[in-house]
Amino acid sequence: QVQLVESGGGLVQAGGSLRLSCLASGRTNSGYVMGWFRQAPGKEREFVTSISRSGGNTYAADSVKGRFTISRVNAKNTVYLQMNSLKPEDTAVYYCAAAHYRDREIYSRGSEYDYWGQGTQVTVSS
Repeated sequence: QVQLVESGGGLVQAGGSLRLSCLASGRTNSGYVMGWFRQAPGKEREFVTSISRSGGNTYAADSVKGRFTISRVNAKNTVYLQMNSLKPEDTAVYYCAAAHYRDREIYSRGSEYDYWGQGTQVTVSS
């Protein structure tokens, strides 16, 4: 079992930046593919970005490419999401997720993830 706790959300003006953190605890020694998802009010949850177990590979949705960066520090059991040039349409609850390694190092579907955090609210004002 792995527990995930997100932090760092808040209210920011359009064009601003935020950094989200996701701290993993529990059985973290096996290593997990990590991802960030988001869900805006009235919308389905959507993939944001994913990072491989080593941190060497990342993949991001087109909507955030060039603005959001995922990273991880395995020694701290922490994954980060640096969000720059924020837009009002980035407003959502952001969720951290962890996936057991199966056949590849990047996953972009929610169904591929095994553990989820409670989420942190990000609100971008215009």
